[in-house]
Formats: sequence, structure tokens, C-alpha cells
Amino acid sequence: MDCPYSEYELENYADVLFWALTTSRAVPFKNAETVAIHFDLAAAPLAEAVYARLLAAHLHPVPLARMTSAMETQLYQGSFGQLVSQWPGQAELFASISGMITILAPDSLGHLSRVDPRILATAAEAAQPTRGIFERRKQKGEAGWTVCVYPTPALAQAAGMDFGEYARQVLRACYLTGPDPVRQWKQARQELGEVAKWLNSLKAMDFHLESEGADLHVQPGLQRRWVGANGHNVPGCELYFSPDWRGVHGVFCADMPSIRHGHVVRGARLEFAGGLLVGVRTESGQVFLNRQVASVRNAGKVGEFSLTDRRHSQVSRFMAHTLLDENHGGEFGNCHLALGAAYPETYAGPVYELTPELADELGFNVSPIHWDMISTEPRRVTATLADGSRVCVYEDGEFKY
Repeated sequence: MDCPYSEYELENYADVLFWALTTSRAVPFKNAETVAIHFDLAAAPLAEAVYARLLAAHLHPVPLARMTSAMETQLYQGSFGQLVSQWPGQAELFASISGMITILAPDSLGHLSRVDPRILATAAEAAQPTRGIFERRKQKGEAGWTVCVYPTPALAQAAGMDFGEYARQVLRACYLTGPDPVRQWKQARQELGEVAKWLNSLKAMDFHLESEGADLHVQPGLQRRWVGANGHNVPGCELYFSPDWRGVHGVFCADMPSIRHGHVVRGARLEFAGGLLVGVRTESGQVFLNRQVASVRNAGKVGEFSLTDRRHSQVSRFMAHTLLDENHGGEFGNCHLALGAAYPETYAGPVYELTPELADELGFNVSPIHWDMISTEPRRVTATLADGSRVCVYEDGEFKY
């Protein structure tokens, strides 16, 4: 596959990823620290540009290729022992690297469509302890990370675009069409940071989402904060928090398709009561969604509530990848919630203090999956404050800051 980007565009993308990586870590990187580049083979041109950027910063890059779709298919057809095994040295790597840049460029979106969700869940659970090593180091501020998407024909086809147009849309989404993309991201980070401070200053007891298809109450719970533009994703235009899963009730409708393990879920209507998913209706993909929720630990609880302001996002259409779609701006921005894992960084105190016991007490959901469901329809979000007063915080696709 020919590279869709010029050398200049690749260098700009690498600069943005390096900025995101350094932004995501609590302390500056020191010379000779190790950073892993975890990339799909199709993204080799960008991985090479990132490699050069890390060398220029006097860091030690470690390139790690992700499995191809053929390898993944073969793995899930293998034995139980092969499915749950972790390769030698993985734990040691996660215990020692100071950062990771992940570049997602799938060569197929449908190769796992025939794999039983229970098998997928088993593999995800088996990987949790090893991945947890890196997660704990991230929480302590010892490691930074960022994730991005590189265009592929498979993504373009799923999004209904030709490859060249899809590649241009990714450039726009990542602010890579301007002369100084890093400066643009710094400005967006500052502006979104001010909005997050305002939201957190409200100390809201409840957020009420109202739209044509949704009537949902989300209670943050104790020790929560809105965060965003923290470098963890490129693009990263959303503000979000992980609620107390027990305080979610009502109906949420996702009008944007969601592609997961080769299955397309359209028009999902999710009903919650007492924090649990109690009703599901979809236009397509309902059997898979039901089986995924039933197969995966705590997949029927909410781990994230998020809003994206249309003024910051350059994503204006369906991109067939959650990393891009969860940043949809368009005419009305987007609201999305995630089934599954909560984000520890939304804990209001020092994240390293969020022990498993405290997370359970505060209602931070723990799950091996994190599945975003995205709504792009017009909405209003109203915060109920401690004194009972109500404040509109989001309407017409914009935060009312």
C-alpha cells in the first residue's frame, strides 16, 4: 500500500504524537528513557517518522509490530493455552518503558466476526494482569502514552470513502493541515482545560442528557473530575468523566454505527436502571451486543460519559474507528458513553491513590472492555447542583462556558 502522506505531513504527525506523549506524562522525559512504538504494519511510514522523532529527543525507541488480521484469526482458532499465554518479556517491558505510542492501522475490520464473544472475553481477561503493570505505572505518572489512527483501505471502505479522501479526513481530524499543528493542539488543550475547570467547579450532583432519543441521568459520584485534551488520544477533543456506575439511569440512544470485532451495531437504544443495562434494542447487531455484555465482566455498566464541542473537533463524518468517531464534531458535536471500564484519571485525587478497594467503593467500573456508544443528534445537558439549582452546561453542540 502506497503511503498517502508526504514526508512533511508524516513529520508533522510525528511531532503531534511526541507532543501528546510528553503531555500525557506528569514529569518530563529524561535522556535515554525507553519509549515503545506499537504499530500496525500498514503504519510503518508513520512509525518510522516517530522513531526518528524519538531519537532526536535523545530517547530510546523500541518498535513493536502488532498482529496482522491473519495472525489474530489464527490465534483465536488455536488452543486455550495459546489464547491466554503472554509472550516472554512482556511484563518486564511494561515494567520498564517510560512511554508508548500506539498507531492503529487495521488491514481488516471483519476478520473476527465469527469468533465467539466468550473467546474474545477470555483473551482480554488473560491479558489484564500484564497490561495492569503498565496501567499502574501510568497512574503513578511514571509512564506516558498516546494512541492514533493511520488510514487504511479497510477503514476507508467501512466509512464509505475512497482511500485518498479518508486520508485527508484523518489529517483534518489531527490538525495536520495547518502550518503549526502542535501550536493548535496546545491552544485547544488550554481552552478545553478552562471548560473542564468550570465544569468541575460546579460540583454537580447529576447530569441530565435530553435529546430526541435519550433521557439519561448520570451521577458523577464522589471524587470525580472532568478531564480531556490530555494527550492520551490524537485527536483528543472530548471532555469526559467516569461516573459512579450505580448512579446511571434512563435511556441513551447511539445514532452512529459502532464497529467491534467485525460486527456493526446500528441504532442502539440502551436502557439503564440502578446502574445496570436492563434493556437493549438495535437496528442491527443486537445479538452480538447482547452476547458481548453477557460474556464480559461488568460490560453492562457505564465507565465513561463524554461530550465533544463542535468548535474544537474537525471530525465531521463517520470514520469507522472509535478513536476518530468519539471526537465527532459536525453540526451538534457528540455525546458518548462507554460500556465497561472506567478511566482512573478522572479520579479527583492523586490517581496513584485509587486502589482497587477505593475504586470499588467509589463506583469506578472495572472491566476488560471499553466500548463507546456515540450520539450525534441535538442534545441538551443540564447539571443539578448541590443546592438543587440547575445549570445548562451543553447545548447546540457547544459547552455553555
